[in-house]
Formats: sequence, structure tokens, C-alpha cells
Amino acid sequence: MEILSGNSSAIKSKNINQLEFWISTTLFILALISICTQTTYGGGGSYRFSENVVDYSIVTNFFLPEIFKISIIYFSFLLFNFVSMPQLAKGRNVTMNLIMTIAVTAFSIIGWMIANTYSEAYRLVEYDDMDRGYDIFFGEAFTYIFFIYLLFNAYAYFNERGMELFNRIHFLKSYNKNIVSEIFVSTKIWLITLMIFTAVLSVKIDYELLVIWSIVPPVNIFTAFCAIYYIIPNLRKDFKGFGRYFWGNVGITIIISLLLLIVLIPFMRNGAVVPITLILNAICLICITTPSAWYVYKHKFEKLSEIQMLKTELGKSDANLNFLKSQINPHFLFNALNTLFGTALQENAERTGEGIQKLGDMMRFMLHENTQDKISLTREVEYLNNYIDLQKLRTSRSADIRIDTHIEEQLNNLQITPMLLIPFIENAFKHGISLQQPSYIKITLQTKEKTLYFDVSNSIYIKADNDPEKLKSGIGLENVKQRLSLLYYGKHELIIRESANEFFVHLTLQLD
Repeated sequence: MEILSGNSSAIKSKNINQLEFWISTTLFILALISICTQTTYGGGGSYRFSENVVDYSIVTNFFLPEIFKISIIYFSFLLFNFVSMPQLAKGRNVTMNLIMTIAVTAFSIIGWMIANTYSEAYRLVEYDDMDRGYDIFFGEAFTYIFFIYLLFNAYAYFNERGMELFNRIHFLKSYNKNIVSEIFVSTKIWLITLMIFTAVLSVKIDYELLVIWSIVPPVNIFTAFCAIYYIIPNLRKDFKGFGRYFWGNVGITIIISLLLLIVLIPFMRNGAVVPITLILNAICLICITTPSAWYVYKHKFEKLSEIQMLKTELGKSDANLNFLKSQINPHFLFNALNTLFGTALQENAERTGEGIQKLGDMMRFMLHENTQDKISLTREVEYLNNYIDLQKLRTSRSADIRIDTHIEEQLNNLQITPMLLIPFIENAFKHGISLQQPSYIKITLQTKEKTLYFDVSNSIYIKADNDPEKLKSGIGLENVKQRLSLLYYGKHELIIRESANEFFVHLTLQLD
């Protein structure tokens, strides 16, 4: 299984790499077509050269520099994303890959600076000192290449280790098993768009747009996940609708805007970047993220809830059917009848009549009340007492068998699923009592407020080879575990311990 899982993961990774390659190649080809189109129709910003009275050649001052710029970006992305960073993330050939990354970055910075001296030569006349112009070109090339290569490497590293990093955040998995992969994909999409924006902006970085795109999508993604996995489910539990959710999100948007205002104070000097970011983020949160999160939850998780509810109901039906099969079996009935027959031979009909009455009550309970979803705890306790009394009739002649019961009389209105407790007692009598060896059973049941505490312990002995129950494991305990997980999920605690001499069960149950 591990080999198959590893092969599946490798195939999936290979498919993703192929997709990334073809997307980046498609964008590169589109950029080349755009450059060729502008070259053919005489574009490329020649008017700027004319305004500054600088000689202009569309090949030297536009085509070749732009081809170089877009090519170096494309091939550097392929190198970082598919060669150097995957190996660095896995700790392979660290020194060689670091040297290669630094060398490619240095070459790209120098190449971009030289390309700019051709494609933007008209700007040099604006500076009195030519060296100052070249310094500015170098600074712009350094800033741009450093920033976009940082994005390339961050994306490549995230590709390799992102899922592992998110899997270390344990509380994420507690909400939903798919949340880690969904956050991973969302973050990848945001990084891809950020890289595309930066590449399209070329050397003239629009800091306002980058600041906006660096803040608004992550804030909206985070808010959407909080809404889908925490806010909306809690509101739905309290039967609150979209109106309560919408106005709650308006309040959250105000709080987020105030926090962003504090974060964006250093960018105040860049003019409209702060108000634009706050306004755009508020519009996205209220008009896009809020209804989108509600839609996703309604059409994904509520359908899953309906499916889970149907599975639960089906599981309850199967569990009840199997439970009836496990309880109404010839072995139990023959034992009970043999007990009553033996008692009738030993004495008058008083004890026999008592046994028959209790057996009748039990059969009536199993055939009628057991079909209900919930019954009173009082009736469940009556059934337990009848079963125990019948077993005491069978074992009363043996002095080496000790049966201690402390079952509180239930005068409350608590409800319980029928026949939920009897498997533990039946299991104790089935495996803990021997007519030839000393044995014991201890049973206690009490309630405090709405909590039921139930303990059963019994001795363990080795069955004889001719005992029909020796090779039978039964389905009683497994069945009741299934019923508890379906009907009392998060509302029960079941502890089962077994030693060489004793079997012990403790059940704590929150009742209605």
C-alpha cells in the first residue's frame, strides 16, 4: 500500500509539473507574440525617444531588449522551479544549487541593466550625470530581479514543502480533512497571480498595485476559510440565516479595515495606496467573499451533512437489525427454558412463574420498545434487572458464583436508545460465569443530572473445549460500539480493559 501511495504521489507531482511548464510556456509565447506584434506595427514607445530627441531603432531599442528580458524571466523560472529549489528543499547538492542561483541572479541583474540602457535610453538625457543614470538603471534592475526571483524561489519552495508545513498545523485538520489541501491550492493561486503581475509590470514596479495584491487576496482567503469552517457552521447550529451572517461580516470587515490601516501606515507617503487598499478590501469582503463563502458552505458542506445523516440513519437501521439478531438467538432462549424447566422440577411453580414472567417482559420489550429511537431510562433499567434476575435463577445453586449489582432506581425523565447497555451485561454473563469454577460479576449504574455512569466487571476463565461459545467472539460489543459512535458521537466515553483475570467496562453517557 505504501508503494502504491508513493507511486500515486509521484504521478500527481509529475502532472502538476507538466501543467506548470505548459502554463509558463504559453505565457512566454504570448509575450513573444505581443513583442513581435508591436515591432511589426512600429510600437514600443518610440514617441518617448522622439520627445527627448534621442535616436530610436525598433530592433535595438525595443525588440532585442524586450526579447532578452522576457526570455531571462522565463528560463530563470524553469531553472528555479524545476531544478535548483526542489533540490535545495530536499537538501540535495546545496552548495552547487546556491552558487547556480546566485550566478543566475547576478547575470540577470547585469543583463537587465544593459537592456534598460537600450530600451530606455531616452531617460539618460534627463540626468546631468550619466553615471547617476546608470546607477538608477542598476538599482531598478536589482530591485526588480531580486523581488521577482524571490517570488520564484518562494513559489518553488512552497510547491515542495507547502503541504508538509500546513500539515504541521494540527488544529487545521480538526475542522476538516480537506482544509489543508484547499489552503495549499489557494495560496499557490495567489502566488502565481502575484508572479504574473510582477512579470507583466516589468522593471517599472507599481508599488501600489503590489501592496494591494499582497494584502487583499490573503485577507479575503483567510476570511473565507474562517467563514466556511467556523463562522457559518456555528451560526447554522443556532439556526441563524444569511442576514445574521452578512451583518456579522460587515462588523468583521470594519475590524479588519482598522487593523489594515495600522499595517499600511508606512505606505501613507505613496498617496492613494492606503485608501484604495482599504476600500477594495472592504468591497471584496462584503460583495464577493461573504456571499461566495455562504454559497460554498451551502452547496458543499450541507450536502455532505445530508449524506452523513442518511449514512447515520442507514447505520442505525443496520445496527439495530444486527443487534436484534445478536440478542434473539436460540442459545439464549434454550438456556432460559432449561433453567425454568430445572427449577420446576426442584420446587413448586413460584420461581418458575417468576422466571416465565420476567422472560415474557424481556421478549415484549425486545419486540416492541426496541423498535423506538428513544425510550425512558426507567424501562431500560427494568430490562437489565429482568435479565440479571433470570441469570441469577440459573446460577443461584452455585456457591462459587458471586453477582453484585448496584443499579439505582431511575425516577427521572431521561431518554436512552433501547438495548444500549445490555450487551455489556450479556457479555459478562456469557464469558465471566463458570458453573465449575469460582467467578464473579459486578454491575453498577447511577445517574447524576443528565450523565449516566455504568460499570461492569467480571472474572475471566478458560472455556472447556466442548463449550459452544469457546470459538465464538459474538457481535454484541462491536455492535454497541458502532451504535455509540453513530448515536452518541462526542457524548460518550467508553473504556474497556482486559487483564489475565478480569474484564472491565466503563461507560459515561450524556443523555437527553
